[in-house]
Amino acid sequence: MGVSQPMEKDRRYDVVIIGGGPAGLTAALYAGRARVRTVLLERGAPGGQLLNTEAIEDYPGFDHITGPELAQRMADQAVKFGVDLETARVTAIRQHGDKKVVETEDGEYVADFVILTAGGEPKKLGIAGEGEFQGRGVSQCAVCDGAFFKEEVVAVIGGGDAALEEGVFLTRYAKKVYIIHRREQFRAQAILVEAARKNPKVELITNTVVSEIKGEESQVKEITLKDVVSGLTRPLAVTGVFVFIGFQPNVQFFDHRDHVEHDPLGFLVTDSTM
Repeated sequence: MGVSQPMEKDRRYDVVIIGGGPAGLTAALYAGRARVRTVLLERGAPGGQLLNTEAIEDYPGFDHITGPELAQRMADQAVKFGVDLETARVTAIRQHGDKKVVETEDGEYVADFVILTAGGEPKKLGIAGEGEFQGRGVSQCAVCDGAFFKEEVVAVIGGGDAALEEGVFLTRYAKKVYIIHRREQFRAQAILVEAARKNPKVELITNTVVSEIKGEESQVKEITLKDVVSGLTRPLAVTGVFVFIGFQPNVQFFDHRDHVEHDPLGFLVTDSTM
């Protein structure tokens, strides 16, 4: 995707963009078109969550496009207008006079402005067995890991767009997919809920939470379900657990001394002037 490794060179820019998902790539495109000297720093491949999205049908201008393909087009377009895309993990941001200094594991970048589009990390359930079986049945990426569950029974936890989309995607491999949501109504778009209801391999379970993940040394074997209305629990045999309950914002590189305001969910508070 035109990504270059940082080398010994002039790292002074007008704008540093942190995060290479759709928001960061869009900001990079506009900055590049404005002839502003810009670098976009991304710790992985540009694209963010697009890279884990198998099919996109609700983005203007495309009837159907894969996430990686859209990410590639966005990155290529930014590079076309002179933006530098570099692989770097940001560790801190600090003020130095009238400049911003972005510290990375490979050195420092100096800029007049920093645009933060760092996205987030998948939230955890925080239940017994989740960490123990991460990578051994517990996953946050159906596109990445779905093929490991051919003809098996899996559970998807969550009630938003991602949970419904990924749940239906998993039916390409799994023989049965349970989508488990803690509330009566799903938050996902109605068209996604309808698609899940119509899929013969999908069973929707509402008003239910997962309280524990159990298994043997190498694999998940079952989960414990708890009805939030009655309080009753029951086991459910599955070999895969896919968790899609939202994201925790990536703002850990802000020092508490920066006095940057956060909302209750951890996101940075902005106004009309940012």
